[in-house]
Amino acid sequence: MPAVYPFTAIVDQERMKRALILNAINPQIGGVLIRGERGTAKSTTARGLAALLPEIDVVEACEFGCDPNQPVFYCTTCQERVAREGSLPTTTRRIRFVDLPVSATEDRVVGTLDIEKAIKQGERHFEPGVLASANRGLLYVDEVNLLDDHVVDLLLDSAAMGVNVVEREGISFQHPANFILVGTMNPEEGDLRPQLLDRFAHAVDIEGIPDTRARVEIVRRRLDYDLDPEGFYEAWEEQEQRLSQEIERARNRLAMVRYIDRDIYLIAHLTASFNVDGHRADIVILKTAVANAAFEGRLQINEHDIMVGAELALPHRLKRQPFQDASLQPQQLQERMDQAQQEADADQLEAGNEGAPGDVKKKRVS
Repeated sequence: MPAVYPFTAIVDQERMKRALILNAINPQIGGVLIRGERGTAKSTTARGLAALLPEIDVVEACEFGCDPNQPVFYCTTCQERVAREGSLPTTTRRIRFVDLPVSATEDRVVGTLDIEKAIKQGERHFEPGVLASANRGLLYVDEVNLLDDHVVDLLLDSAAMGVNVVEREGISFQHPANFILVGTMNPEEGDLRPQLLDRFAHAVDIEGIPDTRARVEIVRRRLDYDLDPEGFYEAWEEQEQRLSQEIERARNRLAMVRYIDRDIYLIAHLTASFNVDGHRADIVILKTAVANAAFEGRLQINEHDIMVGAELALPHRLKRQPFQDASLQPQQLQERMDQAQQEADADQLEAGNEGAPGDVKKKRVS
């Protein structure tokens, strides 16, 4: 099988790449929706990310890839094995890239329980679905806007909870379902319902690059890859390994990153000033800011991290009228941030130090 096109060889599209990297650092952010015209490297970038991610430790012979360091999240089978054997052998494997077909049904996604075998033989038999294969990997959904809404709901619920529970006739089975969710779509073929759109933590709108030199470089790299995939990958291997190591270090650093009350105030002001419904955006921005700080090697978030989070979490949540562009302009976001900073400083001055607006939070954001 030819080498996957390197993630680091993708020209420009920095916002899309950063969204994918941050979700790889913390899959609990909630997934990325990439909206764009055909031929803008959406699927190529997602496949490239999965290929460069570091190997993971898994319980040997576990078809769900349970994390041996997280026994509390073991699947039902591993829990029963531990009860019998006391400890479980481990091994390592690459991150899986799982492609969900548009025609997927609910049973194909969540898996099925064999009720007949349970009744006749007294055995619990679970046939794993897509969520089982995707656990601790990357689940890619192309043309997510054409997928049945109920199936999209299942995917988003599992991505948020990190577990898949299947129950039939009083029999249940559960397994971890912690994955990087990446959905892509072409808006020309229809949009997602607002309720589903809001469930994606990040949304990135991409289009073809207008710069002539960049387009020339895209063509050159692609032709070089088609001519010699292995040789092309070797030329980028050092950069791929470097980014892989940066992601692994960020994952290890994530639990140590802190934030203060003032950061939460800035986030809340931003979302309120844009009239964003609900509070999901606030939480997503904070989680994104923590992941971005970890990726950039810092142990406390700053305003730059919040801006990165807002750029990814707000555009698809902005209210718009018919024929109105809902894009979020950097200057507009910066103006709202400046206003939030002024108000935060005024409140802090008025309250003095009482209320501890600058106290560092002692817990992680997950």
